[in-house]
Amino acid sequence: MDYLHVHWRHDAADAPADIYSELDDDRWEVRKVEAFPDGTLHYADDWRSTGRTGLSEVPLPSFEELAAQDALTPTVIDAEEFERMWAGATKD
Repeated sequence: MDYLHVHWRHDAADAPADIYSELDDDRWEVRKVEAFPDGTLHYADDWRSTGRTGLSEVPLPSFEELAAQDALTPTVIDAEEFERMWAGATKD
């Protein structure tokens, strides 16, 4: 598995500012956490989701393709950081 954090710069209060994805070897999302500007966390996996968060319907672009977009800053993260975000989003 690969783990990715993408910071998305925008002015929309109803769109996530940070997206954390767990990716399989073909870059399909397995789990995702979206962090909104107000601190709200939503999540999705194959069985459940909250808010409007859902897994991508196509494999994620390469790191380089994401980094080439002005509004996005991707960072490779480790499983431990992703699991912290996942635990925070799925508590309760």
